[in-house]
Formats: sequence, structure tokens, C-alpha cells
Amino acid sequence: MAQQKVFIDGEAGTTGLLIRERLEGRRDISLVQIPPERRKDPAARAEALAAADLAVLCLPDDAAKEAVAMADALPGGGPRILDASTAHRVAPGWVYGFPELSAEQEQAVRTARRVSNPGCYPTGAIALLRPLVDAGIVPRDHPVTINAVSGFTGGGKSMIAAYESGSAPPFELYALGLEHKHLPELVAHTGLTRTPIFVPSVGNFRQGMLVSIPLHLDTLPGNVTAADIEATLAARYGKSAWVSVIPTAGQAKIAPEELNGTNKLELRVFGHAGKRQAVLVARLDNLGKGASGAAVQNLALMLGLDQGQDALAA
Repeated sequence: MAQQKVFIDGEAGTTGLLIRERLEGRRDISLVQIPPERRKDPAARAEALAAADLAVLCLPDDAAKEAVAMADALPGGGPRILDASTAHRVAPGWVYGFPELSAEQEQAVRTARRVSNPGCYPTGAIALLRPLVDAGIVPRDHPVTINAVSGFTGGGKSMIAAYESGSAPPFELYALGLEHKHLPELVAHTGLTRTPIFVPSVGNFRQGMLVSIPLHLDTLPGNVTAADIEATLAARYGKSAWVSVIPTAGQAKIAPEELNGTNKLELRVFGHAGKRQAVLVARLDNLGKGASGAAVQNLALMLGLDQGQDALAA
């Protein structure tokens, strides 16, 4: 089988570096690279795009849009594109790169020319909410709150520098203006019509993520229980290689770093029958299933390549 040529535009950033690491050892992929001194040269980038079968964009939003326009101007529309930025996650004509979203989504990713890689927080929240919305357990207009904590690598170069230098606080809430850039993505792909309250936070650990969603079960239709929610999630993801629903019997706490270096996503439902309350929790690596791992999973689907555990490992 001939090697597929992949160009990572923005390979010097955190996500780009990790994608490159996951691809370098593969025999079915050849990386198209630009010398460091030419990475900002439009002509060099156009040449790399023209040479690639697929381009992965690890760029700020505006730069990602410019790269797409550059590819569109090439013969045949240029290479297939997987965009890891926020720029195209709700854009018309783009397929959302969460293959587990629905029964049809994996095939949609396989055949798409333009795929948007999901955000890290939305990956956990959408995985928890979309099956419940589809099943009618959570009404589309239900008031939902999403709380989440990420390792500091999710915050970009300035946040990473602040934590590594010791100048950042041990923990902080942020985006308290309630206008986080992930909100349009959350609404579009959960199926909700009411914008959730989303409260992200960052802790003094490098990577790992917990996304939690509290629910008052007596505000939901019918007499739904935590067991019903867990069964609904298990039915959706039972055949998934990467998303698992984990029983919570006897568990009363959970740490964010256990899945670091993997492409795994774990979902749990903690409930109290007497109080009619539940807390849904997703755990993932913000740099794995929340970024580079998901990108390699999508890339493998788009190119028809092996996406087994060894192939997607960091």
C-alpha cells in the first residue's frame, strides 16, 4: 500500500507536535514538512498543501481560514483537510470529527473532504449529552450546566508558560463572561436549543480533563433514574473502541490524569436515588481524545488507515 502524504500546518505548536509524534512511526504515512525558516512563507505552505493527500491545520482560527482558502485555490480543491482550530466546527459543508456522535458520523468522516476536529471540553460534554437528548431523556430546551477542569496544556502557549514558570495560580475558573468559544459547538452538536451554562477551569497539572454535568432527575420527563442514563450511554457506545461507560459502584471521587497519553474517553454516571440527583462525568486527555488523538483517529478514517490502539498511541 502506497504511503499517504500528510502535511501538518502548524506542527510546531502543542497539538501539532503531538500529532507529528503519533504519525512519525507509521509506515502508511509520509509527512510533508517545511523547513523551520519557511513555515510562514505562503509559497512554501502552498507547495506543501499541493503535495499532500491530507492537511491537518493546527493554527489559530484566522490562519486556518487562510489555509483553507489557499487549498481551495489549488487544482481539484487541494488536499482533504482536518482542521484542529475552532474556525469550522459549526461551518456549513464541514463534517464534525467526533465519529461516535451518531451511527452515521463515522462514515461521514470517512468520506468528507473537510473535517473539523472537536474541542476538548465539547468532546466530553457532547459524549454525555447527545445520546440523552436523542433519547428524549434530556429535553432540547433543558437548562444544563457544564463544569470542567483541564490541565494547563489546554490553554495555549501563554498559559503553559505561566504554569511552567510558577507564576500561575494552582487553580482558577475562567471564561466567566459566559461567552466561551466552545459554546456554539456545544449547542450545535449536543442537540440542545438552550445554551448551557459552561464553567471551565484549569488546574496546576500538565494534562488530563474532567467534564461534569449535574442533573436534578425530578426535572426530567418521566421517572428517569441514574441507571436509565447509564444504560442509554452504554447502548450508544457499547461497540466503540475509544468511548467506554464505566460503572461507578463504590466510587466517590475521580482524578483527571488517568487517561493521559491515550485516545480513550470514559463516561460515568454517579447517582443518588433518594435525592433524585445525578452527576455525569467524562474523563479524557485534553491532548489525546481532546486534540491530537482525535485528530489521528479522524485522519486514519479519512485515509482508510489502521486506527487500532497501537496506531493511535502517543
